[in-house]
Amino acid sequence: MINFHRTLRAVIQRNLRIPQNSFTRNLSSDESQKKKEKAKLPIVRNPFDNAQQKTKETFVDMVSIFEKRDVHRRNHVEFIYAALKNMEEFGVHTDIEVYKSLIEVMPKGKFIPTNIFQAEFMHYPKQQQCIIDLLEQMEDNGVIPDYEMEAMLMNVFGKRGHPLRKYWRMMYWMPKFKNLSPWPVPNPAPSDIQELATLAVERMCSIDIKSKIEMFHTEEVEDSIDKTWIISGMSEEQSQLLTEHKKPNPIYIEGPSLIWLRNKSVHYFTLRSDPDLEKLEKYKKRQIEDTDDVSKLSTPFFGTMTPPRPSALAKQRSVHEQNDGTIFAICATGTSTKDSLLSWIRLLEKSNPCLSEIPVLFKFKSIVGSNIVPVSTESDKKKPLDLEKIKVV
Repeated sequence: MINFHRTLRAVIQRNLRIPQNSFTRNLSSDESQKKKEKAKLPIVRNPFDNAQQKTKETFVDMVSIFEKRDVHRRNHVEFIYAALKNMEEFGVHTDIEVYKSLIEVMPKGKFIPTNIFQAEFMHYPKQQQCIIDLLEQMEDNGVIPDYEMEAMLMNVFGKRGHPLRKYWRMMYWMPKFKNLSPWPVPNPAPSDIQELATLAVERMCSIDIKSKIEMFHTEEVEDSIDKTWIISGMSEEQSQLLTEHKKPNPIYIEGPSLIWLRNKSVHYFTLRSDPDLEKLEKYKKRQIEDTDDVSKLSTPFFGTMTPPRPSALAKQRSVHEQNDGTIFAICATGTSTKDSLLSWIRLLEKSNPCLSEIPVLFKFKSIVGSNIVPVSTESDKKKPLDLEKIKVV
């Protein structure tokens, strides 16, 4: 009898094209509507958005609560991605212990491949890609893993897991590049902007070992508006080039340019001139002989004349004389305004008197502070020489 009813129901469904669930007990219209609304709700809520205190202790506590909440640790991948997204907000994006606690969220032993096909075709790809993204975030923030993390990854994904391969590549390359920079910067970078500007100017002036880094205060300049500091870098050779500069040709204060020290940036300005075409032409004509070049060997036995060699006592081109111009000085100020740069020029005049005879023009790449001394103010009229030579272009 039961088989007869089943057969009859199948025939009616096939002929009338009635859905299968129409023969079953359905929920009421209100209940079905509520079920659809529940399905639209997100499965996992981000617990880090509602945290009142954005500290490391709060972050670690939320991770431990998630571990103890459920034995099966459902939605652990979504939780790890949410944690990675909010790590910088909590200030733990450079803490290796926090990354280890996120790896501990993954269940152990379940994702280990049992044969070569599972290992090569990325067994449980969603979970493996999640930990690979975690390791990539560590690499972006300069966090070098340790051997304990290798054991943790091996317990979760086995010896042939893709996250473990990513770990091995990081352990090979990251220690090599950690101390490779010739301009080491403290880790973390100093928060004091004056100390950071000093490091930046020292780094840029290190191309000339005779460069002198000085710190000025705008209070030393009469009628200065901005009361701030100035970090200036200039060498004896640059001072000599400034003395040899042709007085009618103007020089420029160019900037602000940007230099990065780890995750912090500093704006700096350069005092430069247009390229001296006569000097560049002389440098181009003087070619230094390459002793390793065998393409143009001289043969004096067959009567050909040996070309004269360039004199070894000829003047070498300075490192400050580039193809696009000559750089005389570099500075970084506390406010990066026009008034602070005007004070910088007046302070440089004390050690470089020739600067008072050269017109100086501002050439800005972007908008700078507006609290400057206008050209028509009474304070500038006290120094007519400065007004004639300092303009904004």
